[in-house]
Amino acid sequence: MGEQVFQLHDIVEMKKAHPCGENRWEIIRMGMDIRIKCCGCNHSVMLPRKEFTKKIKKVIVSHE
Repeated sequence: MGEQVFQLHDIVEMKKAHPCGENRWEIIRMGMDIRIKCCGCNHSVMLPRKEFTKKIKKVIVSHE
């Protein structure tokens, strides 16, 4: 499988849903760590880039 291409403000789907039931997340910060915000309850989580690339399923809406 190829490398996922994602950028700031993309809406992505993760492999596991958030406890609030939502599975869409917005990327709000990129660097060594990636901060994502739940589109359902606005809770934000920071993940190391390596962990994020393992847990991402697909990009739903690309911000271009």
